[in-house]
Amino acid sequence: MSETITETETATESTTDSAQTTSGESQERLREEWTHYRFDGPPKLSVEDLNVWYGDDHALKDVSMDIPEKSVTALIGPSGCGKSTFLRCLNRMNDRINIANIEGSVELDGSEIYDPNTNLVELRKRVGMVFQAPNPFPKSIRDNISYGPRKHGDIETGLLARLLGRDDKDEEQEIVERSLKQAALWEEVSDRLDDNALGLSGGQQQRLCIARCLAVDPEVILMDEPASALDPIATSKIEDLIEELAEDYTVVVVTHNMQQAARISDQTAVFLTGGELVEYDDTDKIFENPESQRVEDYITGKFG
Repeated sequence: MSETITETETATESTTDSAQTTSGESQERLREEWTHYRFDGPPKLSVEDLNVWYGDDHALKDVSMDIPEKSVTALIGPSGCGKSTFLRCLNRMNDRINIANIEGSVELDGSEIYDPNTNLVELRKRVGMVFQAPNPFPKSIRDNISYGPRKHGDIETGLLARLLGRDDKDEEQEIVERSLKQAALWEEVSDRLDDNALGLSGGQQQRLCIARCLAVDPEVILMDEPASALDPIATSKIEDLIEELAEDYTVVVVTHNMQQAARISDQTAVFLTGGELVEYDDTDKIFENPESQRVEDYITGKFG
């Protein structure tokens, strides 16, 4: 465990930086080695010196971290610490916010996603997102799933496609069934695919949104507090699903629930005051023996 700052320590130490704090946090200096998480193989996502401003508000400060593929990475921290901002940087969703200014690098399989020539439609196909509140389209269950593949040209249906001999109705059915099975929803809705998706329960709607994301065959799935609006039974299903998805996909999850992070993730990144990444390591290490005093204080409920 790190020691808190004494009056004799200075800000000139080459390997440390002064950390901002809020009420209830210990004073300490950030150490670069606390965020250098090591794992085998190349990273799926590599972030370097990422900074985000919303107008004059410096929401994310000098964040660097590598995310391994086919695993679950949890992002935790108190409200307003920048974890959701960080998540949205991974598929450039913050581009949609007019006052957002982003600097730094995010690479997907070694390619810079903030390159001006990046195809955002293709990027968001490869890096899908599931939001906090379920947001199914006011369409049938089937149409919710097939919307993405149609938009990306993976399947063609309708009169014109049939006249041209390109109707992919069978392929559409295969995509719908596969996606719903992957989202653990097929058995519950297989006999009512033409019903309006808004008639599903909250938990079913969230799994439908996950299935909709899976339908375009992404490589990375970003989830922003995907179970925070759900009851305990639905939450448990979402948690089980996340663990299963990590066998084939890279999953990055923002959660306000530390017990959830401990249950479902392989590694955990802790963001604290001022949009700073304070510590990033194996989940067991973060929760059982963190290096940062502030991280221990947060995990044990002394602030946040």
